[in-house]
Formats: sequence, C-alpha cells, structure tokens
Amino acid sequence: MEIESLLSQYASETRYEDLPKETIEIIKDVLLTVLGTTIAGATAEGCEAVVKQAREWGGKKEATILIHGGGVPAYNASLVNSFMARALDFCDAMSPGIHIGSSSVPTALAMAELMGGCSGKDFLAALVLGSETAARLNLPRSTYDGFDPTGVCTVFATAVIAGRMLRLNSKQMLNALALVFNRSGGSFQSNVDGSLAVRLIQGFVSQAGIVCAQLAQRGLTGPQNFLHGVYGYFHLYGKGAFPPETVTSELGKRFEMTKVLFKKYPSCGGTLASTEVMLALVKEKGLAPENVSRVDIRVVPYIYKIVGHPFKIGKNPKVNAQFNIKYCVANVLLRKSAKLQHFDEPHIRDPRILELIEKIHITADAELEKRGHNTACEMTVTAMDGRAYHKRLDVAPGFPENPLTREEQDERFRDCIDYSHGLLPRENIEKIVSMVKSLEEIEDVSLSMVPLLVRPEALEAERDHNHLNPTGGLK
Repeated sequence: MEIESLLSQYASETRYEDLPKETIEIIKDVLLTVLGTTIAGATAEGCEAVVKQAREWGGKKEATILIHGGGVPAYNASLVNSFMARALDFCDAMSPGIHIGSSSVPTALAMAELMGGCSGKDFLAALVLGSETAARLNLPRSTYDGFDPTGVCTVFATAVIAGRMLRLNSKQMLNALALVFNRSGGSFQSNVDGSLAVRLIQGFVSQAGIVCAQLAQRGLTGPQNFLHGVYGYFHLYGKGAFPPETVTSELGKRFEMTKVLFKKYPSCGGTLASTEVMLALVKEKGLAPENVSRVDIRVVPYIYKIVGHPFKIGKNPKVNAQFNIKYCVANVLLRKSAKLQHFDEPHIRDPRILELIEKIHITADAELEKRGHNTACEMTVTAMDGRAYHKRLDVAPGFPENPLTREEQDERFRDCIDYSHGLLPRENIEKIVSMVKSLEEIEDVSLSMVPLLVRPEALEAERDHNHLNPTGGLK
C-alpha cells in the first residue's frame, strides 16, 4: 500500500507554493481552453436534453449549470458542464486519448460553489494536483486496448480535485481514490460509433469524482491496494506492463501533467496530423478539390482503429465527423481551414465533401510506430494529371513535442467565442480572460467567475425567482 499512501499524501498535502510556475501557467491554459469550449459547446446536440434531465432530477441547489443557469447538486452540475465542455472535442487532451480538463475544470467550479467559495490559489492547486494524479496513472495505448482513457483514468483527477476542495486528509484521500477506482470504465466504441456517450463519459467522470470524495469524507472505505493489488488498477488496466514505481517517482519534481495537448483543430487528436498535412499541401501546392484524383494516408494502427474507419453519417453527424480522418481531410481540402462551424451538420452533409471522401484511403502501418509518436502519418496526394505530392508528419501540432504558438492558442479561443454567436456578452469574455491570467490573486473563484459564465437573461431569471443572491452565488 506504499504507492497508494504516497500518492494520496501528495495529493492532499501539497500546497500551491510547492508547485512550479510552469505547472500553474499550463493549468491556466487548460482552464481558459475548457471555458472556451464550454461556451462554444453549450448548445451542441444533446446539451439541452442533459440540462433538462439534471433540472428534473432536482435536489439541493449546490452548484450552477453554466451558460444555461440554474442550481442543482454539485455532482449533477459537473455532469452537465463536462458534457458541454467536451461537446465540440476542441478541449485539451493527452496521449493516448485521455481528456482531463473537460472534467477537472467543471468539477473544480462545482466544488468551489458547494464549499461556499475557493481562493484562486487553492483552485489552481487542486487542478494541478488532480491533473498530475491522472497523468501519472495514464497508461500506454496498448494497455488500454479499447477502454476509453478518459473514463478509466480521469476519474482519479476529479476525485483529487473534489477531495482537495473538501479538505480531505491523506487517509480520506486514499479512500476517495480507492472508491473512484471502482467507477473506472468506458469504451472507445462510443467514439467509433459516433455516439453522444463520448461526452457523457466525460460527465460520468466528474460526477464519480465528487460522489466518491463525499463518501470518503463520510468514512466510506475503498480497497486500500487499489493500484498494485492482485485485482488492482495495474493488473486490470495496466495488464502487468505498467511499472508501479513510476507513479510516485520524483513526486513534486517531475510533472507529467505538462505533457498536455492543446488541439489546433476541433476534432479528435487522432485526426490532427492528417488535417495538418493536407492543409500544408493545399497551401504549398495550391491543391484544389477538382484537381485531386486520390489521397492515400498511412497512420499507426492505434489511430486507424479510432478514426480511420469509413465515414458514415449516423444519428450524431458532428461526432461522426470529429472522429474520422476522411472527413477532416476532405474538409480542409475543400474549405482550406478547419473551424468549429465545419463540423455542423449542413457542412457535414455537403455533397462536395461526400464526393471527396470517396477519394481518400486510410491504411494502418505499424512501421510508423518507429517514428516514436502515436500521431505519425504519411500522405500521398495524386493529382488528375498524374503528379504525386508526398508529405509526412511525425508529431501532430499541439502536442508537447510540437506545441502551439501563443497566437495559435489565442486563435483557438477566439474560434470558440465566435462560434458561440454572442451567447455571453463580450464584456464577460474579456473579464474571464483577464481573471484567468491573474487567478492566483482572486479571493473567491466561484463568486467572481461563475456569474460571468451564465447568460445574463438566465442569471436574471434565477434572481427573480430568488434562487440566486445578487452576487450570483447559490444560497
């Protein structure tokens, strides 16, 4: 139980002052990224249904449903808000497919409200330590073997964040992590089939973290050997191939959460390299759809399984497009960019796109794994006149090995705000950006930030019904 105890102690007792500046700056980027995707994704398919369901469930008004307004139990607020944050798949991620921020940020906001306030420093520390816990337990792609890394691993991040907000001691934190281990799960079949379950898994993760931390606070216990026990995490999910000692090695000195991906384009991380290569060829060679005869793309087998399948428009066209290389490549060939609007149904059903998709062929090539990164790809575009254009990319843009520029980060956020079509006032957006930059100076994140993340008309309606006090905090 030594590993479990060391990890729990680190998660519960580390202070803001103990964290390197680099981790704080990265988590601020994660925070702003997720706030942007939540604003942009608030009206995406399925969001209204999840909002209505949470309201019908009722319960104590502990935390706010962002954008839409209204108070519900914290664990249900985090479910809804995480669903919205992941809805456009433009959030942060980490290889081989774990999404932490879209659960960690909504969990932290809901818990800050539940606790009646939280300082900026405590908020940032909770986010860093939750993210670091999940990042250290993140497994290699082969060991997940079809399990969704978000559902399996991000639950540990949300349990730490909720536990930090509840001020759990190290023993209680161990039980929170041990309990949430029993909630690990989720399958990439949700992605392959283009279902809304992709977003719901993100919400389940947040919900489970809060519930398990609260139960641990009440004295409920989980398996103390939840990591290295005979049926623990390393056996069930790591398949005995994950070195347990790496989880606690150099705690406080080496930070795995810095390996975060910030997507350059609004689709699955597995599509980013192919999108980037095609866009580069379009710009360099002046390629036009009518001049292209065939496109051949080679990707590693892992990426092929997730996003290399034939493109079909199912019940959730946006998800189908987000998780398909053929669509993403056809889109940039036709439109010379990849924006959030291009993943709306009218753009997806464009006959020109569907015609181009027939020219695109994806192949799994294990040799590409020798390049050392999941996202390595090679592309050959054959023109109508027989000329062939070849280009390769070893690391997709946005990964730590190929990071975005500050300008590209800002462009991502602007795309989210533009896509939301004024859902929140421009003044609110400017205040949010400014607040994130100096969050460590904020006395109460929930009081300062949450009201800015609710549509004014929804906020006013709540006040009229005496559900919110004049400052926006829940009674």
